[in-house]
Amino acid sequence: MELERGCTQVYTGNGKGKTTASLGLALRAVGRGLRVCIFQFIKGGGPYGEHLIAEKLAPLYRIIQTGRPGWVNTKDIAEDRRLAQEAVVQARELLTSGEYDLFICDEINGAVGFGLIDVEQVLELIAIRPEKTELVLTGRNAHEKVMEAADLVTEMREIKHYYKAGVPARTGIEM
Repeated sequence: MELERGCTQVYTGNGKGKTTASLGLALRAVGRGLRVCIFQFIKGGGPYGEHLIAEKLAPLYRIIQTGRPGWVNTKDIAEDRRLAQEAVVQARELLTSGEYDLFICDEINGAVGFGLIDVEQVLELIAIRPEKTELVLTGRNAHEKVMEAADLVTEMREIKHYYKAGVPARTGIEM
């Protein structure tokens, strides 16, 4: 199967569910025989549940983790920026390769927010997206220019979160 037309989607906001929504879309796409690449920025830790299923869904589902383990060093972003710059070059190559029907840039908005990549680099990805490829950009604080360039923008809004009641991230749900 091939998409008749690809669009650019943005999942942003402070609520839980941005990556989860993109993974649900990936699962739906694989179910229809589409080829999916999930390219994760600033997620060098893990493995997360979405990595553990990759082998079972191959060759239609591929996931690539970039960044160093742990969270961004906000006091000295030099190493995180270097890794993110390498990652955005790789993402550009994969997006334009023609290998994928759905290309998800997970946490790319966060990478912009931390100053690891520039908003112009994200806008370039949107501009070079092949016509029949769906592009999904996730992460908090999506830049206004990215939202303007997208075809669909969904904001996840936190109303209530169990973290505030002391429930930590759970394997199989958040990881």
